[in-house]
Amino acid sequence: ESILWRQKEQFSDGVGYGWIDGLKAHAGREVGDAALADAPRRFPVNPPQTKEAYLYRALFDAAFPGEACARTVPAGKSIACSTPAALAWDAAFAAAADPSGRAVAGVHRDSTAVA
Repeated sequence: ESILWRQKEQFSDGVGYGWIDGLKAHAGREVGDAALADAPRRFPVNPPQTKEAYLYRALFDAAFPGEACARTVPAGKSIACSTPAALAWDAAFAAAADPSGRAVAGVHRDSTAVA
């Protein structure tokens, strides 16, 4: 019964909110504003839009360089790891585009996200 009624988590959120917030903070320290502004030049295919995305993209590009590799990864804004099409389902989703499941209100206890 405890499994049935406990809060369900998206895989990335299941590691713990502290980890997610910690990764975002780490990316904020590692990726400067100038680097993010230069992202379209460094990564012309699907340039990252956030410092966190930039950090992951730089790691990916180090292991899998080149345009062909970059094109294997879907890109675009999303909410709760959905496709970009999900943003059209609700106007509030577009304002809170975030791959984390926490971006959707009413899904998590004490949620203050998009209603």
